[in-house]
Amino acid sequence: MQNHISKVTQTCFYHIRRLKQVRNLLGPDVAAKLIVSLVFSRLDYCNAILAGLPRSTIAPRQRVQNAAARLVARLGPYDHVSATLKDRHLLPIEQRIVFKLCVLMHQVHIGLAPSCLRECVTASDDVTSRPRLRFTSSQRYERPHMRLKFGERSFSSAGPRAWNSLPSSLQELTDTKTFRCKLKTFLFQQAYN
Repeated sequence: MQNHISKVTQTCFYHIRRLKQVRNLLGPDVAAKLIVSLVFSRLDYCNAILAGLPRSTIAPRQRVQNAAARLVARLGPYDHVSATLKDRHLLPIEQRIVFKLCVLMHQVHIGLAPSCLRECVTASDDVTSRPRLRFTSSQRYERPHMRLKFGERSFSSAGPRAWNSLPSSLQELTDTKTFRCKLKTFLFQQAYN
């Protein structure tokens, strides 16, 4: 996993350095679009596999996001970037991972996910081996008991953990576009408040 993260960050920093060379020729909108297409697309690709990793392991990706925000906002290398991230409505890397997991779980919940993902998780309603609890008729999913930390990073554990942490008003949405919008707002408020 460490090799994957270092390779992605290395590639992203390469593109940021190349864009920094032509930053004066680009307007802020064009620079932002190039950053999204060259850097953020790489950061977001398969980032759900990073669920449950320690912050120290994810920190290089956060540094890439900070450098990209500094490039777009024309900040110096030692300027604070938190306000820029907030102004540009960018979720921190940890929230981006939770966002991806919740979107995948939403697809599972409404029945649009591939069967391999649907088979990984179990709805609380489907558990018949124990008496009905008060939340079994809700929108929750069961988290399997894992012995190792490595198992807690799997989709069958990380997906339900992220989904169950959402408020029920988000879990009940069936339109994916509305869900994504409200989920980003929810995670944004959690990250910056």
